Parts: sequence; structure tokens; C-alpha cells
Amino acid sequence: MKAVALIVIACLLSGCGSIVSRTIPGQGKGNQYYPGVQWDVRDSAWRYVTILDLPFSLVFDTLLLPVDIAHGPYE
Repeated sequence: MKAVALIVIACLLSGCGSIVSRTIPGQGKGNQYYPGVQWDVRDSAWRYVTILDLPFSLVFDTLLLPVDIAHGPYE
């Protein structure tokens, strides 16, 4: 039961790289392609937590690649 709770908490804490980089102004840092992945690998105090989000951001950013091409850099 503790393992399930830990997995759920880790998923909830790490599921935001792609969303944050696209929705919060200034978090995209001008990245047009794979902004969620680039947000996850940035140098910050949370980099060890956001590394859990990296595979999910990679998939989500790949699915949103046509949107990113049409949108341009995220400022």
C-alpha cells in the first residue's frame, strides 16, 4: 500500500513539465521544440524530482509537436 501511495505522489509531483513550460509565461525560455523536456532538465533545486517527469514529458511533447511547430517559441 505504501508503494502505491509513493508512486501516486511521485506522478502527481512530476507531471507538469510540459504543461508548465507551455502555460506559465517565462517558463518556456524561448524553446519551441520539446519545451517540457528542456524544462525538466534545467538546473534547479527540483531537478531530481523533475527527472521522474522526463519520460512523460518526452511523450507529451512528441504528441504536441505539430502544435509547437504552429505556435512558435514559448516565451
